[in-house]
Amino acid sequence: MERKLTWKHTLLAVLLTLTTLGIGGAAVAAVAAPIGPGVQVKVKGTLNQALSNLKETVADNGMMVMGELHQGKVLAMTGLHTQSETVFVGNPTVGKKLFSAEPGAGLVVPVRVNLYVDSQGDTVLSYIPPSRELDAFGNAKVSGVAKMLDKKLHMLASMLAK
Repeated sequence: MERKLTWKHTLLAVLLTLTTLGIGGAAVAAVAAPIGPGVQVKVKGTLNQALSNLKETVADNGMMVMGELHQGKVLAMTGLHTQSETVFVGNPTVGKKLFSAEPGAGLVVPVRVNLYVDSQGDTVLSYIPPSRELDAFGNAKVSGVAKMLDKKLHMLASMLAK
């Protein structure tokens, strides 16, 4: 199947070229091929090691894991064997700000972060930047918090990147 190159693919190629030439940051090199609506970052270690590292990094940076979904184990019941874990990451103080301004923010927070092993055997961290969904509420206060969350998630992903 032939894939059309989009502006996102072009941008990724430029960023990877700059990184290869030593012009870009280390985290840029870790960005996986853009698939789906989120951000994908190749991370260090096996799935279990990456999950442990994620939990530790989240806790060390003022956030907490508020829930877990063991997708690989659940899907194994259907006969599909895949490595995938999802954690829901948040901070109650930040949640209070969002829910006070917009009770419907619960659709987006806590933020869903997925770890999976791709077809090349790399462990990938994936998430949708909260601003992509929270900005839809049209609330400046919510959008401001969303941008802060985007930066926090980018920082976490960069810390875990290969």
